[in-house]
Amino acid sequence: MNKGESIRADGGSFVFKIGNFDIKTHTREGFLKNLKVSILGQESFFINDFNAMGDSCKLGLSGPPVGDIIEIPITAEQGFIIQSGTYVASTSSVDLDTKWQGFSKGIFGTELFMLKATGKGSVFVNAYGGIIKKELESGETMTLDNYHLVALSNNSHYVVTKFGGIKSTLFSGEGLVTEITGPAIVYFQTKNLKELMDLISGEHTKDNSSNTHTMAQAAMLGLRFASGFK
Repeated sequence: MNKGESIRADGGSFVFKIGNFDIKTHTREGFLKNLKVSILGQESFFINDFNAMGDSCKLGLSGPPVGDIIEIPITAEQGFIIQSGTYVASTSSVDLDTKWQGFSKGIFGTELFMLKATGKGSVFVNAYGGIIKKELESGETMTLDNYHLVALSNNSHYVVTKFGGIKSTLFSGEGLVTEITGPAIVYFQTKNLKELMDLISGEHTKDNSSNTHTMAQAAMLGLRFASGFK
């Protein structure tokens, strides 16, 4: 970073700095807007502004997930919708707000609210595992597991739907997916943080046991049907 450049970061994301910085801690502009981003977008209520006071300054930041941190460019023509919880930092000229997915999208999605980044500058996001960028051509459709979605361009057409049919949802371990149609830019993570959380809490074992029990019930019902419910 050179003199005059500024980075706005979530509270708790600081790792190191090299060079002279002026650091200011404050809330985002507008109480209601800040409350929306903090509670609905699952981001910190307080943020830190790191203003470089000289040239060749360096700033190290991190986020909770164990994985890549990448820079997403934001332009006046193209903003991005970002999965809540992945935001780490942004340049001061980027505006953050929550985006309502709509009842039909939000009720079936992983979160009711996501962050919308607009303006001109850069946003830095942290994901679980690696982050892959995919550019969709006009009319090209990509189906993505909701828990792997990191960000998509705000001009994208997308819908949230079930994975396959009822049978697929019950027995495959897959749930809800987002179908994104280009032109669009999509960033997705290679790992699923929910699976890790379920594994730690023991839910993964419970789910497998539940699926086995459900399959056993279905098999018994099939046998009863084949034998005329005797």
